[in-house]
Parts: sequence; C-alpha cells; structure tokens
Amino acid sequence: MTTQDQDKIAPIWTSNENIKTIYSKVLGGQRISFEDGIYLYEHGKLSELGHMADIVRRRKHGDNTYFNRNFHIEPTNVCIYTCSFCSYSRLIKKREEGWEYSMDDMLNIVKTFDDKPVTEVHIVGGVLPQYDVKFYAELFRSIKAHRPDLHIKALTPVEFHYIFKKDKVSYEEGLRILKEAGLDSIPGGGAEIFDEEVRKQIAADKCNSQQWLELHKIWHQMGGRSNATMLYGHIESFEHRVDHMERLRKLQDETGGFQTFIPLKFRNQDNEMSHLPEVSLMEDLRNYAISRIYLDNFDHIKAYWPMIGRDAAQMSLSFGVDDIDGTIDDTTKIYSMAGSEEQNPALSTRELVNLIKAVHKKPIERDTLYNVIKDYTNETFPEDEQFVGYLSLPILN
Repeated sequence: MTTQDQDKIAPIWTSNENIKTIYSKVLGGQRISFEDGIYLYEHGKLSELGHMADIVRRRKHGDNTYFNRNFHIEPTNVCIYTCSFCSYSRLIKKREEGWEYSMDDMLNIVKTFDDKPVTEVHIVGGVLPQYDVKFYAELFRSIKAHRPDLHIKALTPVEFHYIFKKDKVSYEEGLRILKEAGLDSIPGGGAEIFDEEVRKQIAADKCNSQQWLELHKIWHQMGGRSNATMLYGHIESFEHRVDHMERLRKLQDETGGFQTFIPLKFRNQDNEMSHLPEVSLMEDLRNYAISRIYLDNFDHIKAYWPMIGRDAAQMSLSFGVDDIDGTIDDTTKIYSMAGSEEQNPALSTRELVNLIKAVHKKPIERDTLYNVIKDYTNETFPEDEQFVGYLSLPILN
C-alpha cells in the first residue's frame, strides 16, 4: 500500500491511545506484538477491529473474495479418540449412527462428481486402525488414476500421527509415501488450541501441539502447502488464542507453507461440553478481525459459511475474511451434528456469487492453491443455472 493509498483510508475514531498505536502499526504494515493481540481482544471495539482488519484484507486482496468447487469424503465418524468438544464421533454412544466407508465406497463418491467441474476432494474423518498408511496410499493412487487433475487435500496431523506410529514409520517417511501416492496438500484440522493445559482438558489423547506443528513443518519443507485452524469459544482465554496464533506465525516465518487460517467456532450440541454457551456473532467477527490483523504472514483468512451461516459469512467479509470456502458443503456432517447454522448446506454457483456481490466484493473462483480459475465479477447467469456442488449422499454401512 502506497502512502497515497494510506491517505485515502479514513482515520480510526478512538480516544484509546493504545488502540491508536496498534492502528498506526497496521496502517504502516508493521507486525503487532503478542501484547497488542491480547489488548485487541480485551479492549478493541468491533468497529475498530473491523476497520483495521479491512485495511489488511484490502492490502492483500482488494475486494477479491475466493471460493472453490470441492467435495468432502469423511471415511468414518467412528474414532478411537474421545475429544470433549466433539459431536461427531460415534465410538462410545450411538454407534448405530456410525459409518465406515470402504475404499470402493469412497471411489464411488468420487465418481459421482465425474460430470461436475470440481477441482478438489477433501478427505478427513475419524481415526480407526484399518485406515492406515497402505490404505490411504492406495486410495490416493486410485483417485489419481481415475481423475488425475483432482487435487487431494487430505488428513490432519491427528490422523498422520496415529497411522505413522501404528505403521512404525517416521513423519518424514510417512508423508513421503503419501505424497508420492498423490497427496497434494493438507487441511488445517486437529489444531484445536495449542496451549498444553487446555488441550489436555479437551483433546488429551490425540497428537499434541508440538507434534501438530512438526508435521506441518515437515510437509512445508517437502514443498507442500497446508492450512491451519483454531477452535475458539470454549474454555480457552484470549491469551490462549493469541498464543495459538503466535505459534502459527512463527512457523510461517520459518517455512512460508501455510496458505489459509480458519477460525472454527465451538458448537455445543450433543457433546461433553454442551453446558458451555456458544459465543455471540459479535465475538465471531471480533475473532476473524484479530486473526487477520495478527497473522500478517498468512495470505488468507477463511470463514466456512456452512458453519456460521451465510449471513454471518457475508458480514465476515468486512472483518478481514477473504475466503468463504465453496459451493460444496464440505462440513455437512461434522458441523450439522454440532448444531451449525446450516444443517443441509448447499449453494449453487449463482447463489454464492450473488452472496459475495451483495456486500460489494468480487467473487473469484480459485483452485486449492489459489490460482484463479474464473472472475465472476461481471458474470451473468442464465435462469436455469442450477449447479450445486455437493449432492447429499447416503451413509454407506
């Protein structure tokens, strides 16, 4: 941003000297400190945070707002782990509601999209012994053999840690095997909150924060790209949120391999933490804004519209968010089980484009690595345009 561009930005209206100081850093493209991050959470007004986050967003992307065409395969909702916040796993209770897809089941799901212009398959799910390195390597090779151009974004450090340990291979060797089999990038799940004490209370059994970061670091060193998440709005403090982002920011300084940060809102339906109230929409928007301000070395901040709802997703575009995922409901089962705003989410391309245009942003279809596929800013749709990315699929037992 040039000095001339900066002069066009209206000054922030506040009498708070600390906020003014942070605002000056943001306006000048300087990194804010850990203490600044906590101060924003504790004292920043929504209007102030939105103003600063929008400066960063516009500096990086202007009005461009990204989406892609993807579909999601969840191999199983049965899991050996019992995270307190999870409404998804059916290991202990409601096992009859569980599913465990075979390789053929998953390949058949891929084939249902053969005549649709999807660019990515996103594969994450529960952790079970039969889904090991050999299984996923064969699955990835089979997907690539059927549709070579389909980008495979798959598995989290939670899954990697378990299957590599079970198969007695190192992180480096396991990731190499899966990359050679067709793994293209890694999603951001399983991060939860990095603070070790909080993590023990909500997700004690699975990989720890150091292991999560180490797996992403190794993947980045292999030339791979990945995303990162943060589960917020439960028992964590503001300091824990900033600590989480600080660890991500440091690793990004080192490797540059992260593409997108995705704050994930804790949902309290049907889990062991149901007694906790969910945070408000105002807190969601504050969290998006502070994430955009703090993670200066992340290119993108994403809001999953199926999780927070399309209205909230629209608002988030004025609070630092530049990506709202895709036409496909890649969080249908995970978030609908936890009480998301969109119980059966699906938007046609026309609907998603119009959602973005309604708040004066430019809808840009991207691939997984943010290469532009099509700019829909001046696109008009025929009345019969009906493409919806994801078809509701029956659970295969």
